[in-house]
Amino acid sequence: MHLAATSRRLCYSRWFLPVFTLALGVVFGGAQWKGGDRTTGLLSLACFAAIAAVFAFGGRSETIRALRGDGRDERWARIDLSATAVSGFAVIVSVLVGCAWEWAHGRDGTPFVQLGAIGGVAYIAALIVIGRRN
Repeated sequence: MHLAATSRRLCYSRWFLPVFTLALGVVFGGAQWKGGDRTTGLLSLACFAAIAAVFAFGGRSETIRALRGDGRDERWARIDLSATAVSGFAVIVSVLVGCAWEWAHGRDGTPFVQLGAIGGVAYIAALIVIGRRN
């Protein structure tokens, strides 16, 4: 349980989200650069760096503090759960529509079928694991 508490403390620290966002910028920008598009890679890195700066220095905003994790309370936990459900629903609908679109145009639906399978298996696994915990 000590590892879970340490992990939770790290993820809800003020600096986790800005550092993670900047790391994503390095990874995605580097991938684009390596793929032959240096300009887009640098632009991606700059965008992620700007977002990381907003997360790092936007401490007066209740929303940014909640996103970072250092301003969380029960109210924001409920808001986060609802927002996660809405975004998950949007992704599921997009995957289903994309799959149907591909099939209607005579294609096999990849990668929409794969994403749908991953989402479905993850959902069922989460139901089982969370259901046993509660």
